[in-house]
Amino acid sequence: MGEKVVAGAFAPSDRQTYREKLTQCLTVLERLLSERRFDRPRNLMGLEIELNLAGSDGMPRMRNAEVLQRIASRDFQTELGMFNLEVNILPHRLSGRVFDQLAEELRTGLAYAHRKAAEVDAGIVMIGILPTLGREDVVSANLSDVDRYTLLNDQMAAARGEEFVLDIEGVERLVSTSASIAPESACTSVQLHLQVTPDRFADVWNAAQAITSVQIALGANSPFLFGKELWRESRPPLFQQATDVRPPELRNQGVRPRTWFGERWIGSAYELFEENVRYYPPLLPICDEEDPLRVLAEGGVPSLAELVLHNGTVYRWNRPVYGVADGVPHLRVENRVLPAGPTVVDVIANSAFYYGLVRALADESRPVWSKLPFEAAAENFDAACRHGIDAELLWPRPGRSGGVAKVPAVKLVRDELLPLAAAGLDAWNIEPADRDRYLGVIEERCRLRVNGASWQVDTYHRALEAGLEREGALAATTRRYGELMQSGEPVHTWPVGFPAP
Repeated sequence: MGEKVVAGAFAPSDRQTYREKLTQCLTVLERLLSERRFDRPRNLMGLEIELNLAGSDGMPRMRNAEVLQRIASRDFQTELGMFNLEVNILPHRLSGRVFDQLAEELRTGLAYAHRKAAEVDAGIVMIGILPTLGREDVVSANLSDVDRYTLLNDQMAAARGEEFVLDIEGVERLVSTSASIAPESACTSVQLHLQVTPDRFADVWNAAQAITSVQIALGANSPFLFGKELWRESRPPLFQQATDVRPPELRNQGVRPRTWFGERWIGSAYELFEENVRYYPPLLPICDEEDPLRVLAEGGVPSLAELVLHNGTVYRWNRPVYGVADGVPHLRVENRVLPAGPTVVDVIANSAFYYGLVRALADESRPVWSKLPFEAAAENFDAACRHGIDAELLWPRPGRSGGVAKVPAVKLVRDELLPLAAAGLDAWNIEPADRDRYLGVIEERCRLRVNGASWQVDTYHRALEAGLEREGALAATTRRYGELMQSGEPVHTWPVGFPAP
């Protein structure tokens, strides 16, 4: 959603012209790939975190414009809801003490933002879904005052032609409707970018898809929505349903949702871009003046603006990204699986685990996706969202006997995946001190079976047992979460419940 667009009406001819430009962009992308015009490997990674604004009472604050004005930094930007912000960290080279460096940059930036937010009775909360959000908070009137959000909302609502329906059954069941996509603003995530060469892209994307379930199991941090206890990671079903422009008849026909896990392993980056164009009608048919075929013929590098904009309206959990930097095109895998938080240390630990494990799995001569059916990976993703740290996942059996078996996620991580992640970080030339510190956080989460979601649920139920009503228990949990988040200690060390008065 980061592209700048200007609100306005679209004529039928706009969509036809846009579709033609998309076809041109695909042709140019295919030629760029065949001519090997892409950037050489530079081991670059990037990090974005979506944030919530909440007051000292734990309730959401619709003040992102005021907070951003006070922060006055390009590192912080608007997000969909008025209670959302996003912080972007400049690309870093994966080597040395990069994770400690990232942690320090994040701590400094978030502390500054928190102080500025306090000037308008708000504060920064890194959490997948703010537990105190209510239906009345996620309405179109609370969308950020930015043209691209207004336009996207209008186009998605028009495409659906009726109210969006949320129906999530977990520990409790939530059924709700919305006239807009505003409920999607409840989802705040971490996005991990990895620049890769075209030859390497498919292996990295497939590896990232294979471990989405493990990422969720370890990092789940979104157990509540609109006062209901749902899945341990409720963002994926919420995001899919809040952006689902298909009426029931199209769903019944098997039309793909705009938020989806996918349906197969891939052999090239081009396949994903081509699928996005083939399957999804344009939502924002805004044409750029650039003629990509002419730019390519003249020896230049086209921005492929239409393809980039369209690609940003298809919400894959691992998204292909095309970009141009210093006049050279590049490809990135954008991993969008993880919820925000709970602390900077937890975010960096999740990042280290991801980058290390993806590297190791992509390097294997007989990769995991050659042994794991894609349907099993999708089933794993669902199980991890539902059960979090307690999930059981399908994984290839060791040895050459073949087949898959169900194994507790924490056992899989401790016995098999943590050593692989460590080897992957070594391959990136990460300093052992960084490697051991942040993978140690992951190991302790597995040993104690604690992550953000389990802590929130345990603390919420402790509050109920102490006599608080549902709303009071959620507010108390959110306030306590905010206090412990500011301490900076990883979530597996947090005490459950509340300090004695």
